Amino acid sequence: MVRMVIKETAHYIPKRVVSNDDLTMYMDTSDEWIKTRTGIENRHIVTSENTSDLAIKVAQTLLIKSNVSAEQISFIIVATMSPDYTTPSVAAQVQGALQASNAFAFDVNAACSGFTYALSIANRMLTKPSQYGIVVGAEVLSKLVDWQDRTTAVLFGDGAGGVLIQGQAEGNQQVLAEDLVTLGEKSNSLKAGYRLNENIFSDKNDTQTGYFEMVGRNIYAFATREVPKSIKRALARANLTVNDIDKFVIHQANGRIIEKLAKELGLAKTLFPTNVAKYGNTSAASIPILLDELVQANEITIGDTIVMVGFGGGLTVGTMIIKY
Repeated sequence: MVRMVIKETAHYIPKRVVSNDDLTMYMDTSDEWIKTRTGIENRHIVTSENTSDLAIKVAQTLLIKSNVSAEQISFIIVATMSPDYTTPSVAAQVQGALQASNAFAFDVNAACSGFTYALSIANRMLTKPSQYGIVVGAEVLSKLVDWQDRTTAVLFGDGAGGVLIQGQAEGNQQVLAEDLVTLGEKSNSLKAGYRLNENIFSDKNDTQTGYFEMVGRNIYAFATREVPKSIKRALARANLTVNDIDKFVIHQANGRIIEKLAKELGLAKTLFPTNVAKYGNTSAASIPILLDELVQANEITIGDTIVMVGFGGGLTVGTMIIKY
């Protein structure tokens, strides 16, 4: 049996910081309004970079930190809902930039659950000891935002994070359980990136935009109801309880949602670290960004049992329990 080990973590954040006060120049909002409803104070926005640039920087850092060569990488998976192109994939661009000649590469789009979905796939791809893979969550959500719409524009930021994983034949580090859920019947509650059909035969009556469209109440109800259920199912599969978990690394969608999840599970908020105030919602990048920050601060160490949960567009939930 091959076990998945997270060998290294890394993240990259664009330099440009956009504060809540900055946004008041473009829309009717205020720092107090945003903080009260979301817990967000700042977000980082690209000025000249695209999603592949962020993902490449993370992948390069992972190789340097792990002392693993690009030729040793078997596969690269990028979770993103904001790729540079429809094709090539961001993962293919990363593979080319790294010159990882032995790696195949592809993207996964499960929105804010993307990183846990991608990591679940990667776990199944490890078939032998000492095999390496890279999993990155990378987003430039700023290109999907209507910067005059305060209901969505205040929420999102750009960034990337990722892990270099390795197969091992033995040891305690491993994936203990997972729970992946898709509720496609509720997909209209959160949409972005719509592509208008403008071929020469189309009727040209389509009025949808490519900007974020979100029914906030539906998303809040979905997250606070379905995420605890998913966590409990995964815990049952691992024969664990909430009290066995050292840290809950939750998608950084909204500070109020994270507080509600802690309350629903009957746990202290200290078990649910956050960085949403600094970065906003970075979709598939939020979990690996937070994970790297916690690892670098020694708040997650070898032997800890952690729960990672993504939730969002699809609608989707992705829970993984890992012995780190």
